[in-house]
Amino acid sequence: MTPLEIYMASDHAGFNLRQTLADLLTEAGHIVHDLGPETDARVDYPDFGEKLAKAMKPFPDSRGVLVCGSGIGISIAANRFPWIRAALCHDVTTAVLSRQHNDANVIAFGERLIGETTASDALMAFLETKFEGGRHQGRVQKLSDLNA
Repeated sequence: MTPLEIYMASDHAGFNLRQTLADLLTEAGHIVHDLGPETDARVDYPDFGEKLAKAMKPFPDSRGVLVCGSGIGISIAANRFPWIRAALCHDVTTAVLSRQHNDANVIAFGERLIGETTASDALMAFLETKFEGGRHQGRVQKLSDLNA
């Protein structure tokens, strides 16, 4: 697999899983941009969802990984930006479908809800899966058009 530019961020509740996934990605040869936080001290997930979205904007072919306690809040925050399609995933199947059908460019996890092995497997499947286009292309375009 060709190395990808991958941006990562979390809140305090996603700190440990983010670190684990960053190590996995680095070992796999990807270029990881860890946007923090630097410790597990309490922070607000909207700040880090925004930070990731803004970092990815100039690089449309990059991918992102977000983690908070449930994965819900941080994915909502990132999805406020029209160039982001963040998918909250719970397993390999949801990760694959998020790429095949939705052309998701960010995967989100809930550290309190998913184990490290499942998250690692889902992340690698997300990165290896291509967007199918075809009948899905028009729907993905409609997502972009919603923010126009």
